[in-house]
Amino acid sequence: MNPDITQTAAQNLDSFPSFDAKHPPDQKLVDACVHCGFCLTTCPSYRVIGKEMDSPRGRIYLMNAVNHHEAPLSTATSQHFDSCLGCLACTTACPSGVQYDQLIAATRPQVERNVPRTLGDRLFRQLIFSLFPYPDRLRLLLIPLFVYQKLGLPKLVRSTRILQRFVPRLAAMESLLPNVTAESFQDTMPTVIPAQGEQRYRVGMILGCVQRLFFSEVNEATARVLSANGCEVVIPKSQGCCAALPQHQGQEEQAQAIARQMIDSFENTNVDAIIINAAGCGHTLKEYGHILQDDPNYREKAQEFASKVKDVQEFLGAIGLTAKLSPLTDAPLMLVYQDACHLLHGQKISLQPRQLLRQIPNVQLREPMDAALCCGSAGVYNMLQPDVADELGQQKVQNLLNTGATLIASSNPGCSLQIQKHLQLQGKTVPLMHPIRLLDYSIRGVKLETL
Repeated sequence: MNPDITQTAAQNLDSFPSFDAKHPPDQKLVDACVHCGFCLTTCPSYRVIGKEMDSPRGRIYLMNAVNHHEAPLSTATSQHFDSCLGCLACTTACPSGVQYDQLIAATRPQVERNVPRTLGDRLFRQLIFSLFPYPDRLRLLLIPLFVYQKLGLPKLVRSTRILQRFVPRLAAMESLLPNVTAESFQDTMPTVIPAQGEQRYRVGMILGCVQRLFFSEVNEATARVLSANGCEVVIPKSQGCCAALPQHQGQEEQAQAIARQMIDSFENTNVDAIIINAAGCGHTLKEYGHILQDDPNYREKAQEFASKVKDVQEFLGAIGLTAKLSPLTDAPLMLVYQDACHLLHGQKISLQPRQLLRQIPNVQLREPMDAALCCGSAGVYNMLQPDVADELGQQKVQNLLNTGATLIASSNPGCSLQIQKHLQLQGKTVPLMHPIRLLDYSIRGVKLETL
């Protein structure tokens, strides 16, 4: 072969835009993949799209190729990274222990820094990242959203499909709007809630963003259940977002700034544990040591903070319930528990929620088909990739309905909104509740029929 041609080809490869020097995907982690394909059937994006490059194995191929200048880091390659839901089901399924979670977490900031997006994509993402991680900004939207819903406009907008025709992503966002109630406008959680009876623990509690505004009843139930089981609950008013949303989408600097604020808000609270009741938030909170690994002022603080973070069901399962539980219904309650991906795959928490629910008298727990498959929510994935998310949502709801359960328990607000959307689309009215609310009702002796 002509040496000049060989040299030119090598120069062309080297000129491909590649990962920058700031924490690119670790080649050792890439090399751990033996390309066996066990991840394929567990990957929701591969199931829907059906292309190798939209599977964990395919994305690892791409990471390797970009690392070796055999493929560019470009719009064409980054779309396959964008199609990943980050559900982490592949990490559970992988027999080789490939740390895909670390690989995709390293790749997303690289894409955000180095791959230009279209104007429409940039504007929509800016809307999301400027709004959702900031509860005070979200609160400003409550009044117009309340009026919008009370006037019955959602039904008109969805029936005419006007947004779907012109701005599909905005239509996806609109279709997931939670119901704005009078409670959404209130911010009445006290800073300290004493333990009932003998104090066993002093715990901090994180309120979340969407959770505190649209699912405030879950936070109230969490505080009551912790208190009823001997925990003094501390709720710092200065806390903000957990950083899950920007972290999952590669918004590195924003995630770091938000994480620092959260750490500062719990400094000097002297709590035994920091409790979170939202699966996606909990996974990110436990990753603070990684998120702030380059910050000399916060590295150790972040590691200490993360070591104290516990999902509320994880915590209650560990300390044991001391409060008496009463039946929620007179007849057996057929209940199906929906596994949130960042609880099941990210935090390896599966048994504890089921064990807690089974302690409630008259509860009969049923298991759905494909319980480990993502519902399609994945943070804001159902807004950024609505077509894939909708297909997954339909599958998830059908599997839940097929159990014959009369109530669905879900531990994550994003999953709950996604499931409620697809229940409505299928014309079903099965109630959905966070497991902690069911425990709260059981402790207080409230029957579901009276609600």
